[in-house]
Order: sequence, then structure tokens, then C-alpha cells
Amino acid sequence: MLSGLRGQEWLIILFIVLLLFGAKKLPEMARGLGRSVRILKAESKAAQNESETEEKSEKDQNKKEEA
Repeated sequence: MLSGLRGQEWLIILFIVLLLFGAKKLPEMARGLGRSVRILKAESKAAQNESETEEKSEKDQNKKEEA
């Protein structure tokens, strides 16, 4: 969706955001967005690790049942 935007279009969007929210709020909003992205990455990594652990334990359990 946003991958087709070029430099000039991004500048227009940035200018509109600057007008809407003001220069004082932009750093605060960027910080909040950065924190949200970090939390999302950490949670998705934890979910992936948990899924891999469950798969491994299921495989180990199946091997024990076969033996």
C-alpha cells in the first residue's frame, strides 16, 4: 500500500502530519511508535520461540511413545 509512494509524496504526507500535530508532538509520537514496534517484535519473537519449543516437545514425546 505505502510501498508505491515516492520521495515527493512522502514529503507532502510529512508536511500534513506536521501541520496536524505540530512540531512539539512529533518527537513524542515517534518515540511512542518506536516503543510499540519494539514491543511487537519482542512479543512475536516470544510467540515464535514458544511455538518452536512446543513443536520440539511434541516430537520428543512422539519418539518416546514409539520406543
